[in-house]
Amino acid sequence: MNSDPGHHQPGGFKHRRIPRSFKELTPTNAFNPRTFFHEMVWKALLTKRAGHHKRPAFPTLTKGQVALTWIGHASFLVQFTDLNVLIDPNFANWLFLLKRIKHSGLKIKDLPPIDLVLLTHAHFDHFHKPSIRKLPAPKIGVMPWGMGELARGLGFERIIELKWWESFSHGDWKVTLTPCQHWGARMLHDHHRGYGGFVLEHQGRSVYHAGDSGYYGGFKEIGQRLAPEIALLPIGAYYPESFRNVHMGPDEAVKVFHDVRARWLVPMHYGTFKLSFEDVEEPPRWLNEIAARDGLTEHVRVLEEGVPSVF
Repeated sequence: MNSDPGHHQPGGFKHRRIPRSFKELTPTNAFNPRTFFHEMVWKALLTKRAGHHKRPAFPTLTKGQVALTWIGHASFLVQFTDLNVLIDPNFANWLFLLKRIKHSGLKIKDLPPIDLVLLTHAHFDHFHKPSIRKLPAPKIGVMPWGMGELARGLGFERIIELKWWESFSHGDWKVTLTPCQHWGARMLHDHHRGYGGFVLEHQGRSVYHAGDSGYYGGFKEIGQRLAPEIALLPIGAYYPESFRNVHMGPDEAVKVFHDVRARWLVPMHYGTFKLSFEDVEEPPRWLNEIAARDGLTEHVRVLEEGVPSVF
């Protein structure tokens, strides 16, 4: 384990210089204020918000089963017989100027009691304070280093910070913070904050949430160490090409799926907020095309927001 993962990172990935201006805040020089307003704000304003909140129909599970409910974007409810977990909960209709273009699959008031919240990094679309503050008495919050101060006063009974490859166990479950290729600053200068993904292990099952990440060789180490069974992988915000410094498309998500040695690939991080230039319908279409080409269709589970899927 690295003593300072923010400056020395495994897999040969070099530390990404923290952005110091709007122009540097995104991974392409083409992303200027005018383009931002047209692509992310204006187009979203003209788009009618799709989807609708589902009435909760949570399944009755037996020990060893896990149910995943995609809330939207990178937000998931993960349920076992005795454990309810939220990952990167975000129920917002707006993130500043960014409009949510698809309703969250569930409403906060319809959630079950939450035992554990996993927060991958401090970016506003993943660490949404108003959503967290409204959660039904979350007991434990686990997050990367440097984020604890942001989580205080949000209702957690206990806050745990981890560095890469560190684990936290409670009762019969364990969660491990894994590396990724992204950055953790919430604003421009708080680059002391960490970032990563999580592998959650419970009742003989393992679920991997990659957080936000570009593709890099470190995913193979995750597979070697943990070999998670279910991989929740981002597939959106990859165009223009330079966005791939910190995000991945469906083609690279399939590489990650193989690298981590998972059995199922569940896509996320698309279709909720317009964060890049590709069409909002393109990521799942392309993923299904790749899966059909490579004989992986039965291993890809594209979830509908608000509808639990049992694994």
